[in-house]
Amino acid sequence: MSKLVIVGTVAFDAVETPFGKTDKILGGSASYIGLSASQFEVDSAIVSVVGGDFPQAYLDLFSERDIDISSVEMIKEGKTFFWSGRYHNDMNSRDTLATELNVLENFQPIVPKTYQDASILVLGNLHPFVQSSVLDQMTNASTLVILDTMNFWMDNALEPLIEVIKRVDVITINDEEARQLTGEHSLVKAAQKIHAMGPEYVVIKKGEHGALLFNHANVFCAPALPLESVFDPTGAGDTFAGGFAGFLAQSENISFENMKKAVIYGSTLASFCVEKFGTERLESLRPEEISARLKAFKELTQFEIELTN
Repeated sequence: MSKLVIVGTVAFDAVETPFGKTDKILGGSASYIGLSASQFEVDSAIVSVVGGDFPQAYLDLFSERDIDISSVEMIKEGKTFFWSGRYHNDMNSRDTLATELNVLENFQPIVPKTYQDASILVLGNLHPFVQSSVLDQMTNASTLVILDTMNFWMDNALEPLIEVIKRVDVITINDEEARQLTGEHSLVKAAQKIHAMGPEYVVIKKGEHGALLFNHANVFCAPALPLESVFDPTGAGDTFAGGFAGFLAQSENISFENMKKAVIYGSTLASFCVEKFGTERLESLRPEEISARLKAFKELTQFEIELTN
């Protein structure tokens, strides 16, 4: 069974959308990535940090899904990372109401020796210096490294971010971030510039408009599944990354053709994530539901057409 290492935040979120709001609930990039990837047959581990206020029930949730949490450090005298945000009516934009780094401020991740040779490493949204320190711990030269980042680091740590980008195989960012990173409005030109920075594969997420996969001259476009309602977009991008990485780890096939399938799996899982607040929908998700939605994706995109000269 392939090994998957997930390095990112395990956190508390408080979310407000036009459909309601929550108190503190489970959040963080590693939480969404891990729960999404757990839908596949893969030996996964989360590397993160929490405070003494973090409920044991959430840790048990990970363990019940066969996610190794031995490297989730608990600082009993500290508080868990906390983010609060309010989404606008279009659900595509939001205001951050609070960000409390707490124990994350001095986080120094340690990848367990049993996972340093993992076939896939997912670097969730963290400071580029932290991401770089994780890369230094990996011992398998053939590890596929998937990087997720955001515009905050482009604004505040661009140089170290570019150094990390040079060392990864796949980068997943949204369209706004791709444009900011490259200065290009065209996503095709943006992908070309990101390729030049180092990654062989560029995934540009477009929210309700789907996702693009670039591998130099090869391009794949996946739609987003039309949904009747979106309750909470928080974590959708991380859920996408977890599905993408989980499928690749299970299939043990790193090729452009297989990554096309991984994009569909990632999009499928992300479509479930937004249906309820936080990780609630991922926690109750059943394999038969995933199969049914994959079928819906196939029917959405498959057609026959007669071509004439």
